[in-house]
Amino acid sequence: MKRSSKAPAAHRKFVERFAKLGKAWELASEEAKVGPLDLQAQRLVKLAVAIGALREGAVHSSVRKARDVGVSLAAMEQVVALAASTIGLPSAVAVWTWVRDEAALPAPRSRPRRGR
Repeated sequence: MKRSSKAPAAHRKFVERFAKLGKAWELASEEAKVGPLDLQAQRLVKLAVAIGALREGAVHSSVRKARDVGVSLAAMEQVVALAASTIGLPSAVAVWTWVRDEAALPAPRSRPRRGR
């Protein structure tokens, strides 16, 4: 199965239907990039937030996006280990499997975009 880091179709349709919410999301994302953290650190923080919230889909997405900017599996696993004392061992084991599942998938191949 081919994997991609671009937004899922449901997300794209949602922001087309609710354009102002889509614009607000874009603005929030842009503002989050302002500051001293480099892109890899930003992606690790986003992964940590997803782990802390126990949001499986967000963890999978965060792993893909972190991998896309060169974050190592070892660094992502360290985030899981750091979260363990907060989320508990059973949750940490579950999250670790989510990270490993996503990391085991091949990275998407970049394709030229048409029509833009």
